[in-house]
Amino acid sequence: MGTWIFLAVLVGIVLYAISLYNTLVKNRQMAGEGWSGIDVQLKRRADLIPNLLEAVKGYMSHEKELLEEVTRLRSQAVAGSSGSPEQRASIEGALSGALGRLMAVAESYPDLKANENFREFQQALEETENEISMSRRYYNGAVRNLNVSVETFPSTLIARQFGFVKAEYFEIEDEADRAVPKVSFQ
Repeated sequence: MGTWIFLAVLVGIVLYAISLYNTLVKNRQMAGEGWSGIDVQLKRRADLIPNLLEAVKGYMSHEKELLEEVTRLRSQAVAGSSGSPEQRASIEGALSGALGRLMAVAESYPDLKANENFREFQQALEETENEISMSRRYYNGAVRNLNVSVETFPSTLIARQFGFVKAEYFEIEDEADRAVPKVSFQ
């Protein structure tokens, strides 16, 4: 009788360990899927930038430095596409800032704002930025689930045994983006 109880407990422990392992695998796969979604949207944005720059070049000849900065940052983003989430976030944050400045400067050019190509690229870029934001939220949620699984007991025992590690979040690097805007009603 004692042998059967021991075997039942042992089978229960093995099944629980298998369940923990499968949860870790599922969470790792979801984080990978989330990163893939971010990567797709970042590539889409990088592909839109040359067309956008072509649309604005004729109108914004006085903004040569800004156009060159956007081009340089886009090249860095494409070159750094195999980097870690932390590295990518830094590069992409700088590119987002430069694109924001480009769009702000474009507001000063009424003819450019009226240009159909520019409006189409601006809308496509805006949609892509929204998709990046949604992909980032999904990825960071998947990373949170993986990291919790890797760090909590008893799944941490299985995680260490099979080489599961914490993943990096894809976070905003620019502290100005995190700052609370100042509102004044004067």
